[in-house]
This record gives sequence, C-alpha cells and structure tokens, in this order.
Amino acid sequence: MKPLIGISCSFNQKDERFFLPEAYVEAVIKARGIPLILPGSGSIKAVAPYFRAIKGLLLAGGGDVDPGLFNEEPLPGLGEVTPDRDRFEIMLVKAAMHRKVPILGICRGIQVLNVACGGSVIQHIPAEIEDPLKHSQSAPRWHSTHQVTINKESRLAGIMKCSSARVNSFHHQAVRSVAPGFEVTARSSDGVIEAIEHRDSPFVIGVQWHPECMVSRDRKSRLLFRAFVEAALSVKQPEKTAAGKTEKGGAGGKSGKK
Repeated sequence: MKPLIGISCSFNQKDERFFLPEAYVEAVIKARGIPLILPGSGSIKAVAPYFRAIKGLLLAGGGDVDPGLFNEEPLPGLGEVTPDRDRFEIMLVKAAMHRKVPILGICRGIQVLNVACGGSVIQHIPAEIEDPLKHSQSAPRWHSTHQVTINKESRLAGIMKCSSARVNSFHHQAVRSVAPGFEVTARSSDGVIEAIEHRDSPFVIGVQWHPECMVSRDRKSRLLFRAFVEAALSVKQPEKTAAGKTEKGGAGGKSGKK
C-alpha cells in the first residue's frame, strides 16, 4: 500500500490562502507516495489527527523563519515571516520526531527542522557569509547551478550514491548552529550548510536545495524522494488503547507543546 505523505504549505497573509507548488506533489507521486497537503493551524489538537494517517512529513520551502524562535533580533535583509506557519510546522516536527515518522525538509524546511529541534538560522547570507556564492539563482528551477560536497559516511551520500552533487538554489537564509542530535552532511564551497540529518533516526534529513524541481531530470533527486517514501512504508500505525484512543504521550500529548 502506498504511504500517505503530509506536505506543509505556504500561507499568503494578505490574501488569506494556502498554496503549494505542484512540484512537491508530483515528486511524491513519482516516488510512489500519496501526497496530502497540510494547511496550517494554531492548535496541537489539529496536528495530532494528521499523524493517525500520514507516514512521512515533507516540510516544503517558503518564506523566512522568525528569528525570535531562536532568540535573535531581526536583522536587515530578513524577509516576510509567517508566525502561524512557523508555529504549525514546529508542532509538526516535534510530533513527527516523537512518533519516529520520516521527515524530509526542503529549503525553508531544513531551517524549520533545525530550529524546531534547538538550532538557529543565518538570517541573510550576504550579510553574514564572506564571499558567498549566488544562492538565489537566475536560472530555471530544474537547473543545477552550484556544487555541494556530501559527507561520504552520511545517509544522504548512501541514498544519493555520491559524495558531491550539483544542486539548484533559491534561498538567502541557511542553517547556522546545528540542533542537538543532528550533524552537517553537506556544504557548498563558501561554507554554507546544505544538508543535515539526525544521527539516531532512520530518516530525518534536511536539504537546502530543491530536489522536487529536479526529479524529472536528475537521478539523485529521484533517489532521495524514493528513499523518503520507502522509509515512510516502514512506519507502524500508532498503538491504541482498548477505548480506541492513541496512547498518551503521542502527537497530541503534552510533549508536543512548545
């Protein structure tokens, strides 16, 4: 049976609408998963039911992460933040980590994953990195524009079957301090962190590039999505009590609150 993959989405505060680029949905379908778009909500009670169904969590790209979430003041270069989305996705990450649900974070997604677990983010690369590469490319989204070096011992290298790759790039923020339990698994030549993964989880990986835009042309991107969906297949249904309720301490328990 194909696993249900929950995908977070963006929220347009002006028009009050949720939206998600089609590429995320298509990448999950091509990897033999069933995509389910998760609209943001402000309550942990709204998060818990998702985890009775989804077997994997895909954190999509989008706007900037609120620096207040990692105890920093906003700096020049910070873009628009969406507090409700930040809060919702952090709850999703904590619930997924608790239930050992596979996570793939993409672009903003790697940053949210890192912040939710106790790390921080560079607010604006040009202001904080000396001689940076162009991380927001002027090229088609499917086109790779710069190289990343991947730790040969990492899960990511094993999945993509390589120790380096050319990737696409559409960001001005990046992971700074890595959350406890995570390790850096890829960097670009200017030192920017391009991938992280959790040491003790079968599949909790974040990448700074956009593999969903490259799956039709790039085998390594297809391998990444395929491995993510295959990891989701191994997720067990949450245990239930005699009354039919999930055990306490699950996604709806106190451990999921900020």
